Amino acid sequence: QVQLVESGGGSVQAGGSLRLSCAASGYTHGYSMGWLRQAPGKEREGVAVISSDGRTSYADSMKGRFTISRDNAENTLYLQMNSLKPEDTAMYYCAADLDRWYPIFRHMRNHAYRGQGTQVTVSS
Repeated sequence: QVQLVESGGGSVQAGGSLRLSCAASGYTHGYSMGWLRQAPGKEREGVAVISSDGRTSYADSMKGRFTISRDNAENTLYLQMNSLKPEDTAMYYCAADLDRWYPIFRHMRNHAYRGQGTQVTVSS
């Protein structure tokens, strides 16, 4: 069993930065991990994913602004968010699933494990 706990959300002005963290407990070797987000009234969308061997994939609107990384020794996932925009306002969730799902991870509706989320609010 894997538990995921997000932190690092908050309120920031447009153009600012935030770094989200996701602490994982349990065995995550061989798991891809990623970030999802959901804004009020919108569907949940995949933000970024990183495989256990370090491959990364981003949604087009996040490329060049967001960076996903993981520290396997610390069992922690990160999302560095720069140049934040008001449209980035959402609840951000950490998720994990087997590496076999890496190619479609960002497009999956459900994942084996998902955290409770951390709120990010960007004001103009």
